[in-house]
Amino acid sequence: MDIKIKKNDLLEILAKTQNIVEKRNTMPILVNVLMEAKNDKLKIYATDLEVSLTDEVPCKVQSAGKVAVDAKQLFQIIKELNDEGVIQLKSKENNWLVVQQGKALFNLVGKNPEEYPMFPTFSSDQFVKIKSSVLKEMIEKTIYSVSTDETRYHLNGVFFEQIKQGKNVQYRMVATDGHRLSLVDRETGHEPSTEARFEKGVIIPRKGLVEVSKILESSMEDVELTIEGPQLILKHNNAILMVRLIEGKYPNFLQLIPKTLSRQVLASRNEMIQCLKRVSLLSNKKSKGVTLTLSHGVMAIATQNPELGDAKEEIQVNYDGEEIKIGFNARYLLDILSSFNEDEVEIELNDQLSPGLFRPKQDNKYTCIVMPMRI
Repeated sequence: MDIKIKKNDLLEILAKTQNIVEKRNTMPILVNVLMEAKNDKLKIYATDLEVSLTDEVPCKVQSAGKVAVDAKQLFQIIKELNDEGVIQLKSKENNWLVVQQGKALFNLVGKNPEEYPMFPTFSSDQFVKIKSSVLKEMIEKTIYSVSTDETRYHLNGVFFEQIKQGKNVQYRMVATDGHRLSLVDRETGHEPSTEARFEKGVIIPRKGLVEVSKILESSMEDVELTIEGPQLILKHNNAILMVRLIEGKYPNFLQLIPKTLSRQVLASRNEMIQCLKRVSLLSNKKSKGVTLTLSHGVMAIATQNPELGDAKEEIQVNYDGEEIKIGFNARYLLDILSSFNEDEVEIELNDQLSPGLFRPKQDNKYTCIVMPMRI
């Protein structure tokens, strides 16, 4: 292989591979990225056998070929080269790769590209379209609630389903770790597909969603999605991302959403965030417990920690019910509030033992549930 390529093109394509390759992978070859040059294009492959990416950029191919080289090492080298000036990549004997720009010269040990595992393929041409901005927003509003407990593997991802809404398609994402739940519904404006539907719902692993978000960054175009066998396939421009889905049945999340809540509060998102950040500085590092005491027009946020001390702060809210005191994990509340796009927050409660419901005032399609803590 012998090619010449612009730095920014190469850097952009390598950046997408960085979190896919992992040092702790059981197959050493998977820390490498496979690069193939032909027809004036450089195509890359990266996989950890769960998430797989292929993408391509234009280049000047002087000699076609393949090479496998350490993805992170190559990325760091390209990152430090000058923005101006073309980079030359040339393979040598024993799978070495030469990286040259001007007087800078690097010789990298590579691997035999034939050792790279068979890359997953697909044959389906039935894709649904969804706006990049919509899909990215849905991921941001749910991914923080994904469970990290590997023994509850079916909660280690986000549940994604398609719901018919007349002539339009509505998509739903749900995530829960057993302590909190995030649910968001969004319409795409596209008519329902007759083929590639997500009506039964699929569970997309957290790592796969992180990689989806990276591909969608700063893009306003539509992406295309489909399911084939056990994997989600996403197409965006030249990039194709394949994510192995989590097998298992997702819990009936609708049962976790309380239907009637007797106490309604309207608060400022920014004031709550700042108050929670300050007060939680003295909270228990593990539980992050704080208490919210609501009385007429006031929310008092407080914490007590025998090792550090105590803290309390009040903010003005719209509330005229009976006094109630309820405990929450401050980090959970901050995750929720940080995902809102507007300042007014609606909070609905019953008592100190029942879950609390949080949503932006102007967006009833986004709902967050948090279980209380014992005070």
